Amino acid sequence: MNILDKIVADKRQEVALRKSLIPIKQLEQSVLFTRETKSLAAALQASTSGIIAEHKRRSPSKSVINHNLNVFDVAKGYQDAGVCGMSVLTDGKYFGGSLDDLLTARASCDLPLLRKEFIIDTYQIIEAKAYGADVILLIAAILTREEIKTFSEFAKSLNIDVLLEVHNEEELQKSLMPSLDMLGVNNRNLKTFDVSLEISRDLSTLIPNDFVKVSESGISTVEAIKSLQPFGYKGFLIGENFMKTDNAGASATKFINTLNQ
Repeated sequence: MNILDKIVADKRQEVALRKSLIPIKQLEQSVLFTRETKSLAAALQASTSGIIAEHKRRSPSKSVINHNLNVFDVAKGYQDAGVCGMSVLTDGKYFGGSLDDLLTARASCDLPLLRKEFIIDTYQIIEAKAYGADVILLIAAILTREEIKTFSEFAKSLNIDVLLEVHNEEELQKSLMPSLDMLGVNNRNLKTFDVSLEISRDLSTLIPNDFVKVSESGISTVEAIKSLQPFGYKGFLIGENFMKTDNAGASATKFINTLNQ
């Protein structure tokens, strides 16, 4: 069993428990459930930098990244830096995140928020909306084509943007459908955790232009972004680079200023 299989097995148990504790009706009565969502895809298309900055305390590959930064300051700092959107890890067991992090981020910034999660059930999409997310992540490696279709169409019915993540050509081919807004290429192999920007370059020509192209993982320099822009990438998810510092917002500001020079 690789780490991804393990995470998904744990996630099925976690979601079953959450469903038994908090009914869908209760989630739908949340104040945030009726708020108008903001499109991350539109923000990326209009941007010159395309940065999606992440709040992430730890990960299975790096263990602790930063437990000292609070979500409120990070979200505010990212907004001041001029990022296009913010990604919030809500998985507790492997990444140290929670849905409360999403709530806090929503209360402290006006950015499009991505719920970064291992989604295996429509219940989690309702949760995302109830806790203030504008975008969900779907991971092709853990979903069938039918599940991708069901989840993405359901998200669209709630006015939530969909970022679909792929790692190889096979995942990409099974996933292409009109209910997706963005196609993310993860440069990290989720089974081995090796990182290579070549994955983004290789898959770029196979992604139709109807989708906003996003490159994820292993992006830590301005040069990396500049090397991917000619391949049509408009979005760049930066997870650990800003979170490794004492001030994620200031780090993002410096990065974007350098990028836009």
